Amino acid sequence: MKPVIALVGRPNVGKSTLFNRLTKSRDAIVADFAGLTRDRHYGQGRQGKHEYIVIDTGGFEPDAQSGIYQEMAKQTRQAVAEADMVFFLVDVRAGLSAQDHEIGQYLRKLGKTTYIVANKAEGMREGSQLAEFYELGLGEVQAISAAHGQGIRSLVETALQALGLSEEDEEAEPADDNVIRLAVAGRPNAGKSTLINTWLGEERLIAFDMPGTTRDAIAVPLERDGQRFELIDTAGLRRKGRVFEAIEKFSVVKTLQAIESAHVVLLMIDATEGVTDQDAHIAGYILESGRAVVVAVNKWDALDEYQREMLKRSMETRLAFLKFASLHLISAKKRQGLGPLWKSMIQAHQAANRKMPTPVLTRLLQEAVQFQTPKKVGNYRPKLRYAHQGGMNPPIVVIHGNSLEHVTDAYKRFLEGRIRKEFDLVGTPLRIEMKSSQNPFADKDD
Repeated sequence: MKPVIALVGRPNVGKSTLFNRLTKSRDAIVADFAGLTRDRHYGQGRQGKHEYIVIDTGGFEPDAQSGIYQEMAKQTRQAVAEADMVFFLVDVRAGLSAQDHEIGQYLRKLGKTTYIVANKAEGMREGSQLAEFYELGLGEVQAISAAHGQGIRSLVETALQALGLSEEDEEAEPADDNVIRLAVAGRPNAGKSTLINTWLGEERLIAFDMPGTTRDAIAVPLERDGQRFELIDTAGLRRKGRVFEAIEKFSVVKTLQAIESAHVVLLMIDATEGVTDQDAHIAGYILESGRAVVVAVNKWDALDEYQREMLKRSMETRLAFLKFASLHLISAKKRQGLGPLWKSMIQAHQAANRKMPTPVLTRLLQEAVQFQTPKKVGNYRPKLRYAHQGGMNPPIVVIHGNSLEHVTDAYKRFLEGRIRKEFDLVGTPLRIEMKSSQNPFADKDD
């Protein structure tokens, strides 16, 4: 699973600037989650082949007793608890403050791997300006300038090496092709725990903990009709004696990592709450990750006809980008509609790994062009010549031709619809890549 780095420090030391540098964006891929306060953001970073999750926090005042500062301190502690390591940002120009000492004392007590990151160090000679920060007793001081991008690559390399990441680590352990890894994702109280416990009870399986990371992500083996599954917990499943109890404790990091490591994600929506921003963010992350997905609307039995109609309309607009996914209306508590879920999850997994022969794809492409020619853009009319499969899970179709950079999004959706219908790609994202042939005379003088 991806390592997690938390950015901690007092207000205005440049945490958000560094966050945007690490994620190469101006916003988190998974933005603010409703109910988690405004000052905790999650995003993805990458350096070389290594990917990681970054958590941006608000200004940290460990001893805050009331108001928004107390809530921000609570969120920061949660972020630190979820992280594998901490970047403790300080302001070189402002110098060491009493608040820095308080934060340093808190981090020392935790004993978690911590790097002092001296920000705003552009144009400064290292030495005297950095010396005072060694008083914090947290080891080496890394000088950077988040605003100018200086020293950040070296900082991340040092941090990843400390986590023991190497090229060998990047390679996942040999996967068992017969096991489908399934993650159940959704907001707190959407019914994930109830569904998991129902599955375990119905299947009468001996389930056991499988420690995977420092946070002990738990996988539970399941078997149904000869198909083996591995349930990746996002609901805080814990073993208590011989009985599993599900604790609804929402952890964004745990959810993101579960989605990343799954083959199929079951996205649960609480029918009584409707489709919230948080649901849309989780759905967007599933799509971004390229995971096969099935959508289950839980507590459907609790709605009247009018509420059901309004929820359907809301889903059509807010989750329009998941229209390729199977939708199930269920009640985990009353065990209604659960059987078809298994069929859809298997179908989504098969679609994500579907093989698409080059001759079939090319014929399909030529028929699509004959039916509807791409629009001419200026002096260019895209010419689509042939297609082949570029990857699986999610399926990737690579189309070759000329002037393909001018193919419109609408035409790509048209092609996607035809490919989905031909290969029955239900429940999986489909990515289409355009590769234009290079004109060998483009750089020649007349």
